[in-house]
Amino acid sequence: MKPLEEKISLNIGGLRFETYASTLQAFPGTRLCRLTEPQAATTFDYDPDTKEFFFDRSSCLFEEVLNYYRTKELHCPDLTCKSALDEELAFWGLSNAPLAPCCWQKLAIAERQKEEYGLREEDQAVVGLLDQAGRNQSAWRGRWRTRIWTMFEKPFSSLSAKGLAAVCLFFNIGVCCLFIAKAFEDTHFLPFYILENQTSLASHLHTEADSPFNTKTPYLLLTELFCVLWFMLEFFSRLLSCPRKKEFLQSPLNAADFLSFFPVYIELSWYRHPESHPGFVFWLDFLRALYFFKLLKVLKLVETPLMLRVLSYTSRALIREILLLLVVLLFEILFFGSLCYFVDIIEDNAYTPFLDIGSAFWWAVVTLTTVGYGDVVPHSPVGKMIGACTALCGILTIIIPIPFFCIKFQGYYDAVMTKEKRKRQMVTLPS
Repeated sequence: MKPLEEKISLNIGGLRFETYASTLQAFPGTRLCRLTEPQAATTFDYDPDTKEFFFDRSSCLFEEVLNYYRTKELHCPDLTCKSALDEELAFWGLSNAPLAPCCWQKLAIAERQKEEYGLREEDQAVVGLLDQAGRNQSAWRGRWRTRIWTMFEKPFSSLSAKGLAAVCLFFNIGVCCLFIAKAFEDTHFLPFYILENQTSLASHLHTEADSPFNTKTPYLLLTELFCVLWFMLEFFSRLLSCPRKKEFLQSPLNAADFLSFFPVYIELSWYRHPESHPGFVFWLDFLRALYFFKLLKVLKLVETPLMLRVLSYTSRALIREILLLLVVLLFEILFFGSLCYFVDIIEDNAYTPFLDIGSAFWWAVVTLTTVGYGDVVPHSPVGKMIGACTALCGILTIIIPIPFFCIKFQGYYDAVMTKEKRKRQMVTLPS
């Protein structure tokens, strides 16, 4: 071992460092500590003219390593990747060196953001199918599945895909227009449906010549049936050509497509006997509202706006916080609604604005969300005080989570912008 007061010179990446041998002996067994041994000049890259050891490493990170030998506290420079720091520490034999609390927190936040904002690549289903077909090019079935799936999922991949996208868009808009036209037609039957006497309703349907169920020819139903047949062809073509059928069936949009097939068939089967289920037609119309989900497929024809993608990532990342906020709101609704209901009954026995506890819960929802319809309000002084507390709690419940949502949204926005810039740089690079 060299004397403790002897100086040792180090050349790290062209930058000269000088320290005492006693400093390097602070952590025995490490690479720097071995420089104090007598055979260090033959083991390492030593220049006898300048009397210094040379290491082709980062001088910026080595400065923090040398400070760790001096102060026993390891810090990390700003804008330093954690993997680069870990690699440097492993080289000097300090893999288990603990970071100082200030820098540990900073790197932990950066790593968590890197994991959270590591956005998924889009169109994985198409890529997966292309890879699968590439391994099976000899099978004609694989080639056709690839072509069919690409035509439906990539509208701009070919001229035939553009034509198919135009036809699908025409049917999607057409079935939504049919739904609106049929809803106008069915509302003429609503006054008859709310009659209390179902027998008179059935006789009215049989006797009235201008009843909507008897006079209308099923032009709308037949046109809707034609659209639904096209949707079924599209759905099963996509299902058979899909590379991951389980994920395809679990998609909410695909599930909505499947459920929207049934209303037209059910109504056609009951078309000649409307009196048997007079109110079921409105439930079928309610189910037909799934047609509007088909309009979301229009987004495939244009590039998804950046803001929509950021909102999608943010909502998925904040699902736990949103559920927690809903639980808090549910507690406040039950607590303030029941409290105000019973207080109003005790304070004013003769008159209470709440017909039942359900109306009190409705009042709590309207007050907590600061909508304030004013259809139901407490009348007693104590009830008004509870109403004021309810409104204040509602404001705080809504306002407090907003900064967290904004921070998360900003993080995803920065990540998406960085990704877009990288894509543009890759496109502009010469091949």
